[in-house]
Amino acid sequence: MKIGFDGKRAANNLTGLGNYSRSLITHLAEFFPQNQYFVYTPKVKEHKQISRFLQLNGIKIELPDRPGWFWRTSGIKKQLLKDQIDLFHGLSHEIPLGIQHSRIPSVVTIHDLIFLRFPQYYGRIDRFIYGLKFRYACKHADKIVAISECTKRDLIHFFDTDPNKIEVVYQSCDDSFKSATDQHKKQEVRIKHQLPEKYILNVGTIETRKNLMTLIKALPEIHPDYQLVVVGRKTAYTALVKKEIDLLGLRSRVTFLQNVPFDDLPSIYQLASAFVYPSLYEGFGIPIIEAMYSGVPVIAATGSCLEEAGGDHSLYVPPFDHKALSLSINKVLNSPGLATEMIAKGLEYVKKFETRVLTEEMIKIYTQVLSNHQK
Repeated sequence: MKIGFDGKRAANNLTGLGNYSRSLITHLAEFFPQNQYFVYTPKVKEHKQISRFLQLNGIKIELPDRPGWFWRTSGIKKQLLKDQIDLFHGLSHEIPLGIQHSRIPSVVTIHDLIFLRFPQYYGRIDRFIYGLKFRYACKHADKIVAISECTKRDLIHFFDTDPNKIEVVYQSCDDSFKSATDQHKKQEVRIKHQLPEKYILNVGTIETRKNLMTLIKALPEIHPDYQLVVVGRKTAYTALVKKEIDLLGLRSRVTFLQNVPFDDLPSIYQLASAFVYPSLYEGFGIPIIEAMYSGVPVIAATGSCLEEAGGDHSLYVPPFDHKALSLSINKVLNSPGLATEMIAKGLEYVKKFETRVLTEEMIKIYTQVLSNHQK
């Protein structure tokens, strides 16, 4: 089987959709080497993480025969036909215009519909463009892959999508989070990033939706021996967060890290005493998976898909209730037995997100779509 992918994110983005795209294609090539995997992208970012990915056996990079603004949305079809692609997978919410009229069946992954749930966080033009792309893909793709039951519910609610057209295939995280880092590496990372001896961890872009403010408001009531380490790209929202930190006199208890090398992240997770993720809404919540694989108890917010990612053993609080959040965090920090139980159950729960299992689910979808198309 020759499978083509919209590889713009895989070949250019180092977080989020880029990680999802590279991880999926990498494991498809690893577990199902009998297939060929074509990555279509208008350009390739120079970075060792991307270079390693594109050099893997079975993966072939495809650049435009005729570059142009509309190559991904239209011109790509000629190359798909020329390469005799059997199936196309749009990895980030879109498929080429008119692909339903070709002989090539298509699958699209929808990660979230946050732009509809929280339109205030997006510009009007962005919302309009996203709406066109998402709706078109959902209408014309042969199968939709939702990355959570939460996203599936949103697809049904906002687009009136037939539930039978949607398959939920969860995400995993990078394999580097799935094994313990040696003590030398951990110490090296601790010194390099000046990490405190005891800390709770938050990872993610510092933006309104991620709701770091609630964690800051909870911090004065959290055990004073523990500091907070925040890893993520800063946005304008960061200024509001820092203003609250100064107002509460917490500057000495909060460490901000950004542009952290990916190879350092597993150690930063594993050195933490708890992982706290009060995000208002997510498509899935990969940082929660990373934390559980790292052997760290998780406290997260209710209201979206985080309970799916974290399972019944993790703790959840309403996203704006900083008092409940501080109580839950202290419960974990002050109860070694509870923390140990949460870690053990977390490691058991994340088995459902093992890459082999998820990759096999995706191949089954490809096979089914191709079989239905050939009838």
